[in-house]
Amino acid sequence: MLANADIWSDKEKAQSTILRLKGLKELTLPFQELQKSFDDLVDLAELADGENDEEIEKEILRDLESFSVGLGKLELRMMLSGKNDHNNAYLNIHAGAGGTESCDWASMLLRMYCRWAENNNYTTGIIDILPGEEAGIKRVTVLVKGPFAFGYLKSEIGVHRLVRISPFDSNSRRHTSFAAVDVIPELDTDIEVEVNEKDLKIDTYRSSGAGGQHVNKTDSAVRMTHLPSGIIVQCQNERSQHKNRSMALKMLKSKLCQLIEKDQEKEISDAYDEKGDIAWGHQIRSYVLQPYSMIKDLRTGMETGKTQSFLDGEIDEFITSYLKWKIGK
Repeated sequence: MLANADIWSDKEKAQSTILRLKGLKELTLPFQELQKSFDDLVDLAELADGENDEEIEKEILRDLESFSVGLGKLELRMMLSGKNDHNNAYLNIHAGAGGTESCDWASMLLRMYCRWAENNNYTTGIIDILPGEEAGIKRVTVLVKGPFAFGYLKSEIGVHRLVRISPFDSNSRRHTSFAAVDVIPELDTDIEVEVNEKDLKIDTYRSSGAGGQHVNKTDSAVRMTHLPSGIIVQCQNERSQHKNRSMALKMLKSKLCQLIEKDQEKEISDAYDEKGDIAWGHQIRSYVLQPYSMIKDLRTGMETGKTQSFLDGEIDEFITSYLKWKIGK
């Protein structure tokens, strides 16, 4: 495929093809590595047969443990069989009821997911961000790039509830905050979704945020509203208004695809049913930091007392638990 000279005449198409091939390699490589580990383990066991060598026995036990870990990862990967599970993901976080508290909570979730992405060798880029008035963020959209990013992160769709002693309360009272997480797959640039120009309301504005490497202080940010559906997408990470417009249109098409493809309608409906309002009674997960430390997923019953590790991005056990729970529903 890459040997075809025509493919290199279109840079975006070439990059898309390379990423697709990389995704396929990521899918097949674990099988090959696990098969090799199994063959090596069998050879070692045959070598140790009849021997009374403690060192070989210890090596077999280590290899067996490593094989079991690899098998577990492969089983998890097999759960990601959805049409778009292998795609990159747009991660959206919105602060809910709770004012400054919730804006700070939204920024904590952003940090948690960026740490998780880093731990899994994914890359992240902020597409759009709106800071809170006093602290934190009101909303943020992050593009998470890596194999099966959407398949894993779809487990996070819903309202997240935090209970803690407020750092913004001079009386050190306990506060409850909410933030909503939404995730959609990044679809190919050549997806066949017709978007009529007259159905779009396009506004430009100055990029907001702290600046630095994430957000450019320019007047090129784009807000795109699809009037028939009411879908709103925003992009401000590029200096070029043209590039921001292109990225916004791509996000819009991804959202429209989720709405119009019949085989995803139920999944989308379930996801939004789970998310509900960004307030009490609709949360999928509770994070309690005071008066005790406990994080509990209200769908699967999975819980942990290692709250700091979890907020540092160690959320894989909860993702695995969700995927198993979803299959068993």
